[in-house]
Amino acid sequence: MDLSYAQHLEDYHLSSVFGDRDTGFYIDVGAGHPVADNVSCWFYLRGWRGIAVEPQPELARLYAFVRPRDISACCVLGRETGEATFHAVERLHGFSTMVTEFAEKATTFGAGYETRRVPMESLASLCAKHDVGEIDFLKIDVEGAEGEVLAGNDWTRWRPKIIVCEALAPGSMAENWNAWEPQLLAQGYEFALFEGLNRFYIAKENAGLLARFPREKAEWLVVPHLGHTNRAPFRDDHPDHAFSRELVGAFFARMPLLPRETLLEIVLHGEKADLSAKPTREDRERVVARMFPGEKFRDASRGLDRLDAPTLREFYARIIDSDPFRIMTGRLAMSWDGGQVLD
Repeated sequence: MDLSYAQHLEDYHLSSVFGDRDTGFYIDVGAGHPVADNVSCWFYLRGWRGIAVEPQPELARLYAFVRPRDISACCVLGRETGEATFHAVERLHGFSTMVTEFAEKATTFGAGYETRRVPMESLASLCAKHDVGEIDFLKIDVEGAEGEVLAGNDWTRWRPKIIVCEALAPGSMAENWNAWEPQLLAQGYEFALFEGLNRFYIAKENAGLLARFPREKAEWLVVPHLGHTNRAPFRDDHPDHAFSRELVGAFFARMPLLPRETLLEIVLHGEKADLSAKPTREDRERVVARMFPGEKFRDASRGLDRLDAPTLREFYARIIDSDPFRIMTGRLAMSWDGGQVLD
């Protein structure tokens, strides 16, 4: 393995058993982002495919673009099909959970959460719907609801060879596997490893895998980790640093030429207000300050906060049609498009 993508080297431990295989099938429950802190990403790169279960739409929709071989299931898994209450934690999406107690603990990190109703499948119904056959590994990281996921399987029909379950409570990091481990052992699974965050179990009928599975956790620095890096253009230890620098330059050089709708969608990124509502004076002032911050060069944006528009989205659209915004795209582009190249 040249690079680990998982939070706690879960992919590295699994690769010690499966690493020589170029095909396989996984079910990644609580998949999160398709790359960052992702247990199945390394296997996808090897040629594997599977089902990524992620109830947060902004994350689930990325799979169609980043990992198109995977099936993306935008739902939670539980004991039965239907609907469930889900708490989506802002910014810290890894803390999002069905368990109210754990969502409330996330607020100690300065993050709020939004409660919504989301579709719920059982693991058995998910497998039946997608005609799942052999499952090489099942990974479950659902912030305290692991037992609910396990309870929804038909163990006579679907027996993942290896199961990886997060075993510590979110935030407090207290042990929480005692509530669900007995049902796994009763279904013919054998405990193999606890690496400090997750517990690994292997179906007893897969004795060969059990014999090859590591019994001690790997040292943290045994392999480079994507989590050691940050934003690619600014960190030369990021694997994509060089190309990302080229992309930054290409984007800024072409910014004045982007289609209007594309530019509008980029500008709207991060806007949380209702775009269909009529903007108030405070809304207009906030938007202008966001796009033209600081007082030193505020003259260029004078009067934009008085633009009339029927919706907030249209207000943004009229700003990007304004002279100040068009000149701003030129300022951003000029060091990349040949207008001002400085040695």
